[in-house]
Amino acid sequence: MGMEQISQHEVIITGFGGQGIVLTGNILGKAATIHDGRHATMTQSYGPEARGGACSSQVIVSDEEIAFPYTDNPQLLICMSQEGYENNRGALVPGGIMVWDTDLVETGELDPSWIAYHVPATRFAEELGNKMMANIVMLGFVSAVSELVTTESLKTAMLGSVPPHTKEKNGTAFERGRDYGLAILKSLAKQEGS
Repeated sequence: MGMEQISQHEVIITGFGGQGIVLTGNILGKAATIHDGRHATMTQSYGPEARGGACSSQVIVSDEEIAFPYTDNPQLLICMSQEGYENNRGALVPGGIMVWDTDLVETGELDPSWIAYHVPATRFAEELGNKMMANIVMLGFVSAVSELVTTESLKTAMLGSVPPHTKEKNGTAFERGRDYGLAILKSLAKQEGS
């Protein structure tokens, strides 16, 4: 690949049915296409029993048209369930970004080349009054630690994808995740600078 800029990014979001995993993938895709003017595809898969079963959403964001919509080598893996982590960790490329929900995933040994972040997304969502918003907290967090899509686009796409009466709460959940991500980046920069 050399020094050329990667124009295509593959993302896998994993969890269980009922966490809004597919919605999360849809929002990422909308942010890329409608608001950032790029190309995106989204595919989804469910385990044998939809609600509570394994579920994943695969998103590809690219500057060019996407010929094949399935992810082979994700550069970003977002895990919101133990099973999702275990089934997909082997696919993350060296140097990829691994993000997981602190309260739902026990990672054990990580590939030292990965850029690893964890966020208590479910706990934050519960503190905000609705654990169903954990996926939105996670999106806010990812907007801080990854440059996959612009934050503005992601937030706009999210607000356009949730029920109108939940917009304000989801906006708060997004900002909570984003602030947490920015705080982590700031403390990492301090450590590197010391």
